[in-house]
Amino acid sequence: MKTQNKKRILGTFILLGVIAVSLAVFFFIGKPLIKFISEPEKFREFIDSFGIFGRLIFILMIVFQVVIAIIPGEPFEIVAGYAFNSIEGIILCILGMIIGSALIFIIVKRFGFTIIECFFSKEKIDSLSFLHKTKKLSTLIFILMVIPGTPKDLISYFVGLTDIKLKDWLVIVAISRIPSVAGSVIGGDALGEENYLSAIIVFSVTITISVIGILIYNHIQSKESKKK
Repeated sequence: MKTQNKKRILGTFILLGVIAVSLAVFFFIGKPLIKFISEPEKFREFIDSFGIFGRLIFILMIVFQVVIAIIPGEPFEIVAGYAFNSIEGIILCILGMIIGSALIFIIVKRFGFTIIECFFSKEKIDSLSFLHKTKKLSTLIFILMVIPGTPKDLISYFVGLTDIKLKDWLVIVAISRIPSVAGSVIGGDALGEENYLSAIIVFSVTITISVIGILIYNHIQSKESKKK
């Protein structure tokens, strides 16, 4: 009982910390980013003002976005297209995602459901319970992560409850996140270059693929959940 009480108290402090960090990220990073979306040149100036540390600051922004799951990632990826060329933007986003995913994995391994329930309902967490039953865990997680439109934030937190190893998980993140990130970054790059037709085409294709991805995810989830 004492151990459970300690975990509950610790979980409460973690939740308060998460809320505080979320508010700080929103006011100091989220708001400026929203403004920068319509003013790409200012974001470039903001990053350049930090010199060689500008890229590091952007990577930390991505880490915050990944860890604080309630913050959508697409605006960060689009802004990356504004501020950097497509290749550099993709690399920086992926690096941030790898670091953020590693932190989440370690935290979940330590605190379990306590930390996940800060961001997701029990119903959503239980919707991925089929991952405990599959014999091809790494393969299935990779498929779910590479398909556009799947709940990647939820999956990123849930994997810490599975038997997958940290190194395998990070390899999956590094490879599987490239397609979806590339679409947003390339679209943002096109917007930054005022190539609006290309941006519309990229985002239209991305949205279409995401809708298809959601249908595929629902099929996989339904199929795997029925397995004994």
